[in-house]
Amino acid sequence: MASRKKQVDLEPVALDDRVTSPAVFDDEDARFDRLFRPESLDEFIGQDRHKQNLQVFVAAARKRKEPLDHILLCGPPGLGKTTLAHILAKEMGVSISITSGPAVEHKGSLTGVLTKLARSDVLFIDEIHRLSAPVEEALYPAIEDFRMDVMTGEGAFADSVSIDLRPFTLVGATTRTGLLSKPLQERFGVTLRLDFYPVSDLERIILRSARCFGVPCTEGGAQAMALRSRGTPRVANRLLRRARDFAEIEGSGRIDDAIVRLTCERLEVDDAGLDEMDRRLLGILIEHYDGGPVGVETLAAAMAEPRDTIEDVYEPYLLQQGFLGRTPRGRVATKKAYEHLGRELAERSSQGKLF
Repeated sequence: MASRKKQVDLEPVALDDRVTSPAVFDDEDARFDRLFRPESLDEFIGQDRHKQNLQVFVAAARKRKEPLDHILLCGPPGLGKTTLAHILAKEMGVSISITSGPAVEHKGSLTGVLTKLARSDVLFIDEIHRLSAPVEEALYPAIEDFRMDVMTGEGAFADSVSIDLRPFTLVGATTRTGLLSKPLQERFGVTLRLDFYPVSDLERIILRSARCFGVPCTEGGAQAMALRSRGTPRVANRLLRRARDFAEIEGSGRIDDAIVRLTCERLEVDDAGLDEMDRRLLGILIEHYDGGPVGVETLAAAMAEPRDTIEDVYEPYLLQQGFLGRTPRGRVATKKAYEHLGRELAERSSQGKLF
């Protein structure tokens, strides 16, 4: 049975519009995400441990003719959570309905989504940590017992009616696991935490995407992009699109190491994948606050960015690469950050203060 996709009130959410942003920030991003999206677990590159486990879970569910267990996908934006949800539906031969936490505004909206699901369908809720408390509580019996309790009438005539739902699979995605309530987390049978991709996997993803584009790309060019892609396939594919532009206008049409270097130089992306805003954040820490520690609210004010953008967009890669550190007193610039920006590292006491 072919998978039929149903779209339910979900639009790309812009966190920022940097070329190195892991978020979907325009319709072009969303369109190319769909173009590059693999259609099976065999085609999916990276996250090998999770992929192998999912293959077992899918095969077992199909053998028993049961829906997949509910699955929670965690990790920074751009690592493939939405792609995996689509693939799971396709592997199970069922439809997928897509929504997001903010889009499910009240219990009635949730009831409308759930009652349309066929048996074994996949319901994908992006940003599931942003569900309101009443909606989350209404979701519990739906995912545990496949039923919804609906109030009818008002006042003395009010009554509770139980609606049976067809068994389905909930796939939730979150970039902020810490904001997900424990009761909701415990209702997922499988929790997968996606990691940043190694350069070797990103090279394979870039070469595959280049083939989808029909643009020649050398292994050297793919490696140069992979090194600057911040461990994130969405960033790698966005760099590929921009490198294609430079290759067509200022090159021979082929993406090689020289074209990638030119592209990244013009886009102000350095060899470590840091862009102007990353370097500005580290520079503020070092120059204005002597390397920290600095509270995230203070850092957000200095950057003129929302706190969520600092925590969701800038920090994950800087932390993972060792440019930034978190302490009980706030964020600190590491020795690697000083060296990368060519700044002199001052010695610190055990309390984090300069000598």
